[in-house]
Amino acid sequence: MTTPPKKPDFSSVQSRVTGSEAPRADFGNVASGVRSSEQAIEGGGGGSQGVRTHTVVRGDTLSGIAKQYYGKAGSWPILFEANRDKLDNPDLIHPGQILKIPPLASGNE
Repeated sequence: MTTPPKKPDFSSVQSRVTGSEAPRADFGNVASGVRSSEQAIEGGGGGSQGVRTHTVVRGDTLSGIAKQYYGKAGSWPILFEANRDKLDNPDLIHPGQILKIPPLASGNE
């Protein structure tokens, strides 16, 4: 008959921590900033209110852009109508296109 193998004996193992606290990273020279493709351009007519613009990036949709600026994806037809000079199909927008983001009329909110 065979005897089962002995389990290791760790009863005499001791632990200790040596050294001091590890040096901390210095983030004092880190600069932050935000860049946006949104810009104001002078509107026509008598008002001084500018029209915002949005530069299309890969993955953008009119409904996504509408949700970003108006809080409601269903407002995409406003963007489509404002950009009919650039868009023939609301499903075909391309990276690099600069779209006008008109302010919402009080009836469209």
